[in-house]
Amino acid sequence: MSSDVYVDIQIASESSSLPSETDFQQWAMAAVGSHREEAEISLRIVDIEEGTELNQQWRQKTGPTNVLSFPSDLPESLNLPLLGDLVICAPVVEREAREQDKTLQAHWAHMMVHGTLHLLGYDHIEDDEAEAMESLETTILQDLGFPDPYQSEKSGS
Repeated sequence: MSSDVYVDIQIASESSSLPSETDFQQWAMAAVGSHREEAEISLRIVDIEEGTELNQQWRQKTGPTNVLSFPSDLPESLNLPLLGDLVICAPVVEREAREQDKTLQAHWAHMMVHGTLHLLGYDHIEDDEAEAMESLETTILQDLGFPDPYQSEKSGS
């Protein structure tokens, strides 16, 4: 089944190295895959200040994080395609890509796929859930032509 996925993108970042709207759309579509026929995602790209505020407000964590996921909590009876909202902090993604020796494009793709899977109900709190989610992320990213995002962790480096 092919999914019809719409990503509404808000850019609230000074970053000059953001992927294209088409990239975000393609990555979300790949993550939604066969889960749903239709999906709508609101994506906000932010800088450190807003990323820090949101991470503190919603997760009670200090400092920014790479991606925050806010699944829609609409009643199923409404039958709307809204999956939820993603907030990705551009400077964190850029820093992590450098630190993990990944291409920026590969790490952006990973964050979009990772966040979209959270919107679909996947989680990584329990080890078995983390293993399932990471395996699915790896498959999706490899199908998109990107390397295994967890390869450095698996090899112990």
